[in-house]
Amino acid sequence: MKFVYPYIEITFHEFYGDEYMKRSKAFSDIQNYLSTKATSQASRFKADVVKGSKSLILTMDDHEEVPDDFNGVKVWWVLHKHEGMNVASTNRKRKLYSNNPSKDWYSGWKNTKWSNVFFEHPATFETLAMATKKKDIIKEDLKKFTQGKDYYKKIGKAWKRGYLLYGPPGTGKSTMIAAMANFLNYDVYDLELTTVLNNTKLRNLLIETSSKSIVVIEDIDCSLDLTGKRVKNKRKVEDNNKQETDPIKKDKEHSDNKSS
Repeated sequence: MKFVYPYIEITFHEFYGDEYMKRSKAFSDIQNYLSTKATSQASRFKADVVKGSKSLILTMDDHEEVPDDFNGVKVWWVLHKHEGMNVASTNRKRKLYSNNPSKDWYSGWKNTKWSNVFFEHPATFETLAMATKKKDIIKEDLKKFTQGKDYYKKIGKAWKRGYLLYGPPGTGKSTMIAAMANFLNYDVYDLELTTVLNNTKLRNLLIETSSKSIVVIEDIDCSLDLTGKRVKNKRKVEDNNKQETDPIKKDKEHSDNKSS
């Protein structure tokens, strides 16, 4: 076949990865390499503006072709566009994560911080038992949040949103969370604080959550006691350490024991 068609075709995908869809460094390098060649040889361009700059950056338009002579080899660079990333994003299965006890993270087979299953809760805002006006307010607030990354960056705050759901069992708190996750197409992380040994472990858990996710802390009022116990234990350890390292107090205790 090579005698009939003596060309080799190599494809560089812009994004890779089954879940995270990271941008390929090779694709970016090729795009930078072709930026000067495309401006002189291509007839269709895409224009971008870099923040803080008044100059336009021109790159090859979709389905454009640029010939090149690379080390004596004739090369044709062609940019093809397809909806792979959009399809992957649309068809991506949402997941429900539960944290493993922090004492088991690095022992045996359970060496991951989170376990997950597919999130298939059918709840939506349309099926949620709530006043229509209230649902519209919540949906609008969620939309503003997803579009407000630049605003949060401008005011110097972390890009996150908090909701406090309260009420007796069976009043729809979990259904509300599921409706929000389906509306945003976000993963859900169910965080059980009773299995987290300390604040460092908690920080490690939160670092491993995905950027587009809802972190659920159930019975947070009961979990406040855990924080208080951690603070008390920390103070107790600090007091013990101070007693051990305080030479005056140590000499006094030694003399008291000697006189008795």
